[in-house]
Amino acid sequence: MTNDIGRFSSSDTETPTDAPAEERKPAELVYGSAEEFLHEQLLPTYVRDVDGRAAKWCIEWYYHPEAVTRVEALWRAWEHLRLDGATGISVWFKDHADHHMSVMLDPRGPFYKCDMQKHRDPEHLEPKKAPAGWFPDVRTQRA
Repeated sequence: MTNDIGRFSSSDTETPTDAPAEERKPAELVYGSAEEFLHEQLLPTYVRDVDGRAAKWCIEWYYHPEAVTRVEALWRAWEHLRLDGATGISVWFKDHADHHMSVMLDPRGPFYKCDMQKHRDPEHLEPKKAPAGWFPDVRTQRA
């Protein structure tokens, strides 16, 4: 396995941050989607024993809205923090990867009914709507 930790540091194709704001161009993305990031970066570097007892994963993870949202968040944070050559890797693991992966792999997490062989739809929370007026739409209120 190759060590791609260097992907976290900035490259010389990016505009330095001391350039005027109008001359700065955003850094190009390394990955074009959350799924590409999951397969190419996250899962190859965040390896765990998924035994179904201490950790669970769904082979069809993309059917779980929570997992999709968390993978998307991990990808976006990674793309941003990779540019910090000093502490980006540490911050990404500590504040993002460890947190979100612990939640996703938890046996009581989003994949609680699934395993590595079969996806099973989770049961969704079904809350009642609060009485009218309890949560007014703040977008329509004037200051």
